[in-house]
Amino acid sequence: MPVPVSQMWTVASYVLGKKLRRVERYPLVLMLEPLFRCNLACAGCGKIQHPVETLRRHLTPQQCFDAVDECGAPMVSIPGGEPLLHPDIAEIVEGLVERKKYIYLCTNAILLEEHLDKFTPSKYLSFSVHIDGLQEEHDEAVCRDGVFDVAVSAIRAAVERGFRVTTNTTLFNHADPDRVREMFDTLMDLGVEGMMVSPGYPYEKAPDQEHFLHKSETISLFQRILAPQSQPHKSPRATPRGTAPKKRWQFNQSPLFMEYLRGNFDLECTPWGNPTYNLFGWQKPCYLMNEGYATSFNELMQTTDWSAYGCASGNPKCTDCMVHSGYEPSAVNATFGSLKGLLTTARLTLLGPRKSDNRPSPPMPAPHGRHAEPEVVPLEGLHV
Repeated sequence: MPVPVSQMWTVASYVLGKKLRRVERYPLVLMLEPLFRCNLACAGCGKIQHPVETLRRHLTPQQCFDAVDECGAPMVSIPGGEPLLHPDIAEIVEGLVERKKYIYLCTNAILLEEHLDKFTPSKYLSFSVHIDGLQEEHDEAVCRDGVFDVAVSAIRAAVERGFRVTTNTTLFNHADPDRVREMFDTLMDLGVEGMMVSPGYPYEKAPDQEHFLHKSETISLFQRILAPQSQPHKSPRATPRGTAPKKRWQFNQSPLFMEYLRGNFDLECTPWGNPTYNLFGWQKPCYLMNEGYATSFNELMQTTDWSAYGCASGNPKCTDCMVHSGYEPSAVNATFGSLKGLLTTARLTLLGPRKSDNRPSPPMPAPHGRHAEPEVVPLEGLHV
């Protein structure tokens, strides 16, 4: 099922409205974190490294609604932690649907199949399932065997029951481009609406600090993953698994962001485009970095020194970041804010990327070894 026309129109009219009113900074997606606790201990994530007292806490539905109303973004992403561990997650989703917000509930899908009865299929709700590769790669990334099979089963069940389902994938420097392409084929076979891909950000608390990508590595990797097919095979049966025509793949991201990942379109980070609200308030400056909190959305926008962030700022924490939460809103802004962006988007949408579009980039390093096992924060005593 494609992205609803109503969602595309809502986002387009929202952005154009901001442009016409000459609003320089505006939110596109609210990153609403109702809790940090999780039922996995992924090596590349630092969320569950918070103290146990913090992991026991969660936002109330009213706190979530107030943040959504205050922010005003047309879309709400609900990451975590694992949102399905929240005792009131169904009430939160229902309240956001009533507000006609387009919701992406991010989940590792371990609990998804058994929780489907709590939700009602809606054009406003999409389950965004975390998939970091095929079975071997995904189970390694989440540091637990069998999770990939559980996620696949949950995706099938949700799709069969009429839910919108997307996936989100974080890639690191040991990713195999051919295996990633094969994963894209597999996800399309499962009937997902669209796929989101992004390079990993080096969270300071993440147990694995060895596999985060430098910017040149990110560009090289995505050039290989998203390379257009130049020589068609003689017959469909001769097409190797994992190299299906790119037209088949549907991405839940703007064409300009995908070109940015390949090094073919210049973007600067707009951290205010995806503001974050969690247990501690409005996080400065973005979902990826924690440099304090504001008590209101207006305070976040007015008191944050935005010039101190993004690659152009020289901030070392931003040097290698090409993550969607900072650059997807930049891509949307460029689409509607310049003739070049609009024409490039139109060409990419109609014709797809050209082989000649790949700029030269350094070769990818040889794949690294397996992730080290992270220290698991015990969940005993947590109210889940």
